[in-house]
Amino acid sequence: MSEFRINNTTIGDGNGCYIIAEMSANHCGDFDKAIAIIHAAKACGANAIKLQTYRADTITLDSDREDFLLPKGNPWESHNSLYSLYEKAFTPWEWHEDLFREGKKIGIDVFSAPFDASAVELLEKLNAPAYKIASPEITDIPLIKRVAQTGKPVIISTGLSTVEDIELAIQTLRNNGCRDYALLKCTTAYPAPPEDINLRTIPDMAQRFQCIAGISDHSLGNGVPVAAVALGAKVIEKHFVLNKDDKSVDGFFSLTPEEFGEMVNEVRTVEKALGKIDYSISPAAEKNLLAKRSLYISKNIKKGDVISPENLKSVRPSYGLHPKYYEAVMGKIVCKDLRKGDRFQLDMLVEKDI
Repeated sequence: MSEFRINNTTIGDGNGCYIIAEMSANHCGDFDKAIAIIHAAKACGANAIKLQTYRADTITLDSDREDFLLPKGNPWESHNSLYSLYEKAFTPWEWHEDLFREGKKIGIDVFSAPFDASAVELLEKLNAPAYKIASPEITDIPLIKRVAQTGKPVIISTGLSTVEDIELAIQTLRNNGCRDYALLKCTTAYPAPPEDINLRTIPDMAQRFQCIAGISDHSLGNGVPVAAVALGAKVIEKHFVLNKDDKSVDGFFSLTPEEFGEMVNEVRTVEKALGKIDYSISPAAEKNLLAKRSLYISKNIKKGDVISPENLKSVRPSYGLHPKYYEAVMGKIVCKDLRKGDRFQLDMLVEKDI
């Protein structure tokens, strides 16, 4: 697979990186803030806004049994239980239509990560242009099967998967009609420690699974996704928050508009710098050719004098004879008077065949 499209954007070889701003819970339960996030992401240069489509009762159970309690050391432990966390973090389903409409109006893709079949049904009614499978859902084979059956492109994060999990997810996609998919290298830690990210997996992933690869990044800052582009990432997903002072459950590892905009600019710069395999001197560098060395007369000499290290030097600029001839012309006789600063050429010698 070399490329596929989401709406009007082609993703894959020879195309710019598809950059996704993950809204997650950063709307803080405020619809107007969700709209503002969409506009801010567009202004920062994001290609897409990604939502998460679930309710607390579609993703977990309302239970205070130990299995459903958040353990000590979990970044969200203050919410006590999974149900309580998701009750605070979810994006109300009644917002979705307006969020999709707003994205379409301003020209930014909006799609979502569903967490059960009912979420897929909602997103299909809204004609979602693509789907995201979150890292924890990579083993939810019924969900992946249902998403594949929509015929839309699918982006899968791999943060909690083994190679076997990835293989099964891909096979499920293909068996159910999905041919357009990408895998995102992901480290499911918040924030993700740099030493656990292993960016070199990205090109291996692309080759091993014969697909478009990218990164879903939870590290602090923007260095990791920028480096990922140099290793071949064609999709970047990064959490996006308007203000880190907002009381959002995901704000502490998200990028602000300023940070996100810097990331986008750096990604686009790296993409230009990657360019192509080219050993020629670029047009921009040609004006600096004077910095190369060449052979120049360094002392006034008369016709019939002999070339020596005292009267010929290899110096900047590069308008004289190539320095590779330096040893060959030593001891040769000049055929005319020469002044210090003359560009040395072979036709200045009596014996011109060197």
